Amino acid sequence: MDKKKNIMLVPVDFSEISLNALTHAAQIAKHFDNDLVLLSILEDDFLSNIFSFSKNDAKENLAKEAMLGRLAQKAREIESAYGIKCVTEVRSGKIYKTIIETAEEHGCDCIIMGTHGASGAERIIGSNASRVISYSTTPVIVVKTDKNPNAYKNIVFPLDLSAESKQKVKWAIHLGKSYKSTIHVLTYKVGDEFLNNKLMANLKQIQTLLDENGISHTETVLENDKDFARKTQEFAETQLADLIMIMTQQEDKGIREYIIETYAQQIVNDTGNIPVFCVNPNYDGFKSEFVI
Repeated sequence: MDKKKNIMLVPVDFSEISLNALTHAAQIAKHFDNDLVLLSILEDDFLSNIFSFSKNDAKENLAKEAMLGRLAQKAREIESAYGIKCVTEVRSGKIYKTIIETAEEHGCDCIIMGTHGASGAERIIGSNASRVISYSTTPVIVVKTDKNPNAYKNIVFPLDLSAESKQKVKWAIHLGKSYKSTIHVLTYKVGDEFLNNKLMANLKQIQTLLDENGISHTETVLENDKDFARKTQEFAETQLADLIMIMTQQEDKGIREYIIETYAQQIVNDTGNIPVFCVNPNYDGFKSEFVI
């Protein structure tokens, strides 16, 4: 019996940013022998505008068919270039909800999507990307540039006091083994002695896990946590990192919609070009055979 292939979802709107993410995803899929689902979305607002504010199923179907033709052509190009299977989907609806629903329906193990590096008016991450990151129980890799790695050789692993921070280790070990990566753990000293001891104990535990799995690693301890997001980006650039792994802490959903925690938002928004691997701390269904 063949083992089920792992599947990655890539939203494609044919912008340069989304096509960069698709190339990035194709390289990873080829490495792990994964399948891709390419998803294009006809947004409700867009459909209302082109149909003069009235719903018209016939016209919507024509729009879907046209987009599906474009998407199928792109899938053929990817299949030919990388030797991987691509499934195509065109759906209508709210973008972030449609992405998450499609990922769940296909049993996807990862979502790879493009977003702008932040500059000026783009300083706030696009609402669709932020909502996908916040609501998705599936890890999300955010790609900002056409710098597509053939491998995640250097992975930056920021470590803080949150219990969830250690959940990233499972993914770090998986990637580290497959790509023979070096995991660069970055943390900081805490003024409170009890909390600092706790943080150093977490660091020691992660070192032990990486050693047990035969993964190369380095540890860097900053003097304090001041501007940890900026320092993480600077550190990642000096290490020539191919990936930064972060947890997306969340607000109490009983009070407000999920929003990305400040540190995570700063990392995703930053003008740096390094892809960011976002893990939802509420996702505890980790599969031992997990492949991104």
